[in-house]
Amino acid sequence: MAEPSPVDPEDAYDDVEPAARAAEGEANALDSDVDIEIPASASTEEAAAIVAAIGAHVRDREAAAAAAAANTEPSWEGDRFAFAGRVEQLQGRSVHVPARAPRDAWTASGRTDRF
Repeated sequence: MAEPSPVDPEDAYDDVEPAARAAEGEANALDSDVDIEIPASASTEEAAAIVAAIGAHVRDREAAAAAAAANTEPSWEGDRFAFAGRVEQLQGRSVHVPARAPRDAWTASGRTDRF
């Protein structure tokens, strides 16, 4: 059996159908700041799979970092009054929901006796 030749990550997608890459949403190559070594024994298909897996992992981490950066503290603006109305309907008493009250509805509902 012939020994597979080493594959450069930049060339890993050369023999993969472009339509298949587009359907899977994979890029042609990893970003230039990603440095990987493909084992010399890896076939072209294996090298493409390695590049695709690492690329997906990097994109997932970037998406998670962007989501974490965009995630702002939830606000009671507008919801405090709706929550107070819900408490009034269910408990038959008027309450003032403080701005420092827990913003999670389940936690806040457990503390309605303190409002």
